[in-house]
Amino acid sequence: MRKKKREISELIEECHRIAKKKGWWDSERNDGELIALMHSELSEALEAMRNHGTKDNIAEELADCCIRIFDYCGAKGINLEKTLLKKIEYNKSRPYRHGKKF
Repeated sequence: MRKKKREISELIEECHRIAKKKGWWDSERNDGELIALMHSELSEALEAMRNHGTKDNIAEELADCCIRIFDYCGAKGINLEKTLLKKIEYNKSRPYRHGKKF
């Protein structure tokens, strides 16, 4: 039986619900700290690459970053799905490499 694909908005709701249930939103959280935690997950993905981690190790750290982003969006009422689709469409119209060398 094939699993139903879930919308990004559903994943955002679930990630935030779990974080609230586990006590991460019992008090007000600092936006800068939350962004830094997202960044730390990307740093952990880079470290896994540097240490010749497996694709699964790297994917796990990237998933952790997505979970933190989704939780934040759920807490702040950010419609990431709508904005992501809009940004993808915009990027289609941009020039090759956005006109940059790197």
